[in-house]
Amino acid sequence: MPAPLRITSEKFGALPIVNHFLARLRLLARLSRGLPSTEAALTFEKVLGVLLRNLILDRGPIYGTEAWVLPFSPDLLDLTPEEVRLLNDDRGGRALEALFDADRASLLTSVLIDAIEEFGLDLSELHNDSTSVTFTGAYPEANGGLLRGKLTIALRRSAQNKDHRPDLKQLVWILTVTADGAVPIHYKVDDGNTEDSTTHRETWDTLKVLTGTSDFLYVADCKLCTTGAMTYIHEQKGRFLTVLPETRKEEGAFRAWVQEHAPAWQELPLTDGETAHGESLPRWKTTEAPERSREGFRIVWVWGAGKERRDQLTRAELVRKAMRNLEALDKRLQNPRCKIRTRDGVVEAAEKARG
Repeated sequence: MPAPLRITSEKFGALPIVNHFLARLRLLARLSRGLPSTEAALTFEKVLGVLLRNLILDRGPIYGTEAWVLPFSPDLLDLTPEEVRLLNDDRGGRALEALFDADRASLLTSVLIDAIEEFGLDLSELHNDSTSVTFTGAYPEANGGLLRGKLTIALRRSAQNKDHRPDLKQLVWILTVTADGAVPIHYKVDDGNTEDSTTHRETWDTLKVLTGTSDFLYVADCKLCTTGAMTYIHEQKGRFLTVLPETRKEEGAFRAWVQEHAPAWQELPLTDGETAHGESLPRWKTTEAPERSREGFRIVWVWGAGKERRDQLTRAELVRKAMRNLEALDKRLQNPRCKIRTRDGVVEAAEKARG
């Protein structure tokens, strides 16, 4: 008599796509060679492979890894059914400790070189930014000292916490991506009280080594706009693009100049995508400032149609709000019980209503 049929349901999700790119990067093979060996029934690289896929697809907690894995076909996670049953948070922790003990710098460099060669990444323009990652808890070992021969990151409190939680500890996460598809090619984690503007020299030096040239365009926000950072990159024959902070005198000088002069705006041509969507009017214009920065660098001012529309809407709303406030003040002044009795009091109230 034939055995009864059983229906087994297994989940695929986006794992085949993730596995395709992991294979092209040869990432798991790199982990296998870079991690210390173990006699455990489940190798470190297999556990880290599961954690990595979870991070990409779900970002679930380590203690929930076993439950997350169960619906999937085991072979999609490079596991056997027996190995699935071995997964738990203890194994996840030990695998992460093995990764901490490994030569992560060399591992990351080899993965990056593979990615550049495999996908033909364009490294002529690189974009850098940083943010803070906030933690709750004590984390006494994350003090900037050595742990098992490895330097740790110091979790610090900072008044500039970007989550607006200066009471909590944080670290500073610095990431550089390509303009070609926003592919990450370099990251660094710094102590929580690190000032963003101080990180650019080291980052640029690293990128110079990775690209093998200084002739790439380094793009970053206004934290790059310091005399030290810009001059350093220029002296190394590098190129950069940054934003001029409003606190710089050059910003006020241009605003004063434009009151009495007509800038020679140059329209930027529409992109193919903008033309395809029926755009006909220019969205961007640029003009070079009449004077360079105090360091001698060019300053280019940019006009954007979108910002102009937003500014017009903002001004219109401010006018409407002022009119409503002034009408309310007028009714208030008509009331015999109004306490505003003097001309100066009326002027002060009107100024406050105008906003």
